[in-house]
Order: sequence, then structure tokens, then C-alpha cells
Amino acid sequence: MNYFDYRDGRLFAEEIPVSEIVQRIGTPVYIYSARTLRRHFRIIRQAFEGTDTLICYAMKALSNLSILKLFSDLGAGFDIVSAGELMRCLKAGADPEKIVFSGVGKTDHEIETALTADILMINVESRPELYRISEVARRLRRDARVSLRVNPDLDPGTHPHISTGHRDSKFGIPLSQVREYYAEARSLPNLVLAGLSTHIGSQITDTSPFVEAGRKVAGIVRDLRADGIALKYLDLGGGLGIPYQEEPSDPAKYASALLGPLRELGVKIIIEPGRVLVGNAGIMVTRVLYVKETDVKRFVVVDGAMNDLIRPVLYEAYHEIRPVEERGHSALETADVVGPVCESGDFFARERQLPPVEAGELLAIMSAGAYGFVMASNYNSRPRAPEIVVDGSRFHVVRERENFDDLVRGESIVSLREGPDA
Repeated sequence: MNYFDYRDGRLFAEEIPVSEIVQRIGTPVYIYSARTLRRHFRIIRQAFEGTDTLICYAMKALSNLSILKLFSDLGAGFDIVSAGELMRCLKAGADPEKIVFSGVGKTDHEIETALTADILMINVESRPELYRISEVARRLRRDARVSLRVNPDLDPGTHPHISTGHRDSKFGIPLSQVREYYAEARSLPNLVLAGLSTHIGSQITDTSPFVEAGRKVAGIVRDLRADGIALKYLDLGGGLGIPYQEEPSDPAKYASALLGPLRELGVKIIIEPGRVLVGNAGIMVTRVLYVKETDVKRFVVVDGAMNDLIRPVLYEAYHEIRPVEERGHSALETADVVGPVCESGDFFARERQLPPVEAGELLAIMSAGAYGFVMASNYNSRPRAPEIVVDGSRFHVVRERENFDDLVRGESIVSLREGPDA
């Protein structure tokens, strides 16, 4: 559920007509609903009620400072994948003791930053990383709390680009080597073996992969106890899907599936929801520039582009597209919704059934809160769109629209003289 709905034919974001926001801010623009964000977090929290669970928002899905502050105020921790994300969390007032650091390629600087901030733990993905963290911690004269990420070797049935739990993925330690890794880690200086982690993918709509992953990691925890290694945390990642077109399991069923094999382990559970919290809490609004007719196809050309929302071309992702102002019950027309970027991949929908539209009308691209703005770029020297948060009957600009000065900040013009090799 989200708080974008029609009233008398006008699309509202909570208590504000979307068209009124656009009139003041322009297009393209990202609009987030604070009420939806709060509701989604509370539903996840209720699903795990009565268990010792820490909810760490996977902030790579949407990392605006105001969104981080909202989740932090609700008691969330954070799953980060870079030093930049760590700095964002700290600036937003997050508790470092609720932050876990994931990712396969952490630099010495990132490890130092994490240890200096005294975050909860670092999820380790390889043997070289294990040794690197030990060395950095020794140099800083600190202990590093670590969790080894296990690759459970299962197929979650999602898009290959967001499937992380199969054996040929770059992520995690093979199941066959887990006990060996922990034994080796125990011998290294300045390491505290705090937990075990796994993450099998994103946009998962069936609970069975979570059951299988839970069963596998529960067995590992028991094996490690037999080896004399008692872990405090079990980080199970995220991955629960949202309804783009699919109908995913509800959070209560997800929690039941995930926790089923783990109830008797006596460890603290960490989950890392991202998309499920923010995906349907955001829309991107774009204006129709032209309706182009050819002898074979109709194109609706809009002012938003793949640099604003790359998911359709990157993941073959489906986003529902709605008119901001409904015009009655006209027959639907088949059209491609495309942007102005000079790429054939610059589209939001192909062969989509849409109400008739004209130049100047507004379209809302739904479910754009997750992996929307965070993956935006300046391709074709296009300024990135602003971000707006609606909270009841008020809205706030939480990121301004970029301008030309933003595009060239950090660049310089030098005179390049022709040399002998020219």
C-alpha cells in the first residue's frame, strides 16, 4: 500500500495534488511519501515482533539524508556498502552500533573509516579481505568485529543482475569453505568473530528461497558451535520483493519463512530490507514533450530519461505509468514511452497500453523510490532531478535540481598543445 491515490481524477501524494508540486518544482522530479515510508517500516517491524531482530535499512536503495533521518528516528540501523554511505548515515544521526558494512571490495580507507566510527560489524567476503581487515585493525590498535558472508548456492528466481546467492556470483564464501575460513579468522589478530551473514538476491517474490537459505545458515551456526565458535549475530540480508507486476509474499509470511529454521539458535537476527521499504513510497513525474507517430508505432516522448531512471533498460524492469490528471474513459492506446537521451535504450515502457496523452500532460512513473534517484547520472550533460518528500499537507525539497554549475563543478579547462606525437 502507498499514499499516492486519485481524488476527483487528480493524483495526490498524501494530501497534496502532484500537479501542484510540479507547478512549483518542475519536471522531471522524484516525489516520496513520508507516510508510506513510516507505514512500511512499521509493517516490517511488526512482522518480526517478539524476536530479537535488528532492522538495518539497505540504504543503497535510496540514500537521501532526510530518508535516512526518518528511518533512524524510527529505530532502524543501516546496511552500507561504501564509506560514502557511512558518512551519510552519520550525518543523518544514525547510531554507529546499528551499522553493518557489506560489499566485496572495501578499501583500506573504508575499513579505517568503519573501524574509527566503531560500527557494529563488517561483513567479510573473501580471505584477502579478512587479512586486510586484521592488518588495518592492528595498525589502528582496534578490534574489528566481523561477520563472514556465506554464499548459500541457491537460485532465488530473480533477475540475474540482482541474484547474489548462486555459486558463480562474486559474493560470499563458498559453503564448503566456511568452517575453514572461521578457523583461519580465529587465528588472526585484532578480529572478533561476531556473526555470520548471507544475502541471496533482490526482488524475491517467493518465500521458499528464504526457507532454504535459513536452513543452510542454521546448519553452519551449529557446526561452528561444535568447533567452539559461538556467534552473536546472524545477518540474513534482505530481498523481499514489491508489487511492480508481481505479487510478492507479505512481510509476515516472509518473517515466518525466514525465522522458521532459526528459532532455536539463540542469536540476534539482522535483516536488511531496502526496496520493500522505499520502492512504492516514491514516484518520478515527467512531462510529455511530443507524441510522435510513425507508420509502425506511437512514441510518447517525455522530459525524463534513462539518466533519471535506468531500471527499465538495466533490469528490463516494469514500472506502472499513470496520468497525473485523468481525462475520463478513453480507449487505451499502445505506445512506447521514451526520453530525449541519444540511446535506443532510453525508454520507460515499450508497447504499453496507456490512456491517450498530449504534449504538456504529466505522467507518474510508479514504484520509483528504490534504485531510482540513487542510480541517476548526468549522461548527455543532463542535471539530476530534485527530490521531494511529502509529509501530510506539506512538502519539502530535500535535494535541489542540479544546474549547469553543478555539472561542471570540479572540471577545469587547460590549453592542450599539439606535441610531436600528434
